[in-house]
Amino acid sequence: MDTRHRVAVLALDRVMAFDLGVPTQVFFAARTPADEALYNVRVCTPDGEPVRSAAGFAVQPDHGLELLEWADTVVVPGIDRRSSALLDAPAAVTASLRAATSHARVMSICTGAFVLAAAGLLDDRPATTHWAYEELFRAHFPQVKLDPDVLFVDDGEVLTSAGVAAGIDLCLHVVRRDHGSQIANRAARRCVVPPWRDGGQSQFIERAVPSAGSASTAATRVWAVEQLHKGLDLDQLARHAGMSVRTFTRRFREETGLSPGRWLAVQRVEHARRLLETTDLPIDRVAAQAGFGTAASLRQHLQATIGVAPANYRRTFRAGR
Repeated sequence: MDTRHRVAVLALDRVMAFDLGVPTQVFFAARTPADEALYNVRVCTPDGEPVRSAAGFAVQPDHGLELLEWADTVVVPGIDRRSSALLDAPAAVTASLRAATSHARVMSICTGAFVLAAAGLLDDRPATTHWAYEELFRAHFPQVKLDPDVLFVDDGEVLTSAGVAAGIDLCLHVVRRDHGSQIANRAARRCVVPPWRDGGQSQFIERAVPSAGSASTAATRVWAVEQLHKGLDLDQLARHAGMSVRTFTRRFREETGLSPGRWLAVQRVEHARRLLETTDLPIDRVAAQAGFGTAASLRQHLQATIGVAPANYRRTFRAGR
């Protein structure tokens, strides 16, 4: 019996080719240490017939909308602005998506959020999409709590992500939620992408790209990750980078989309999660090694980030493995 988690990827007319490839690649890369696949990913279209991609080639599916009844997770990739489905999704598609929510998790990448919104799945929910489509989205779906500044939004069984690479972040987040950080990090390595970016991180909206010859904060970030157990502050980070605090803060935000303080908090939470999943260290030791100082501080940050206490997080992921 096939016990793999079943993922249906719904390709609509003028589907974005990159978005279509993301869930198939990331979920395929999620495997056990024995190299056994954890997800069964299939692609469908509204009628089982080929659809055009925005990249100029056709997508030949093996399934129609009946695949959504089979799925445990449904993913709607982004579609090009020229697609009629962007603002007028076929009735059969919206009906099938509504029906799928009774048994499946539903996700969108980029402008796929328009399709979920048209089906009413985002009403009164927090959601995101590509920043360039913010005005168009708000005009047609004012009932959605749109946040165009984040990479992805996890609202339980309905998840949305911003453009292109944010779809990778969302899929890896789902793998991590399903199977823990070790499996997700291994999948990221297979795909040669960063293992984790916080969903609340800003989208990179028309920021100037630092010139190749200019100073970077990358070396300091590598150093800081190795020093998380210490009480690092902004002055120490700037001093390590050989910059003034003002210059360092500006460069850091240009390169990461986050303030140094927010970035440090993200790294500490991720390190604490990894320790909770992979070690038997007491909670106060986990807090100390991650740089939170006290178990109470760790509890506060973990609760704010993913909504669970450290002990519950450890219990959940240990049980999952």
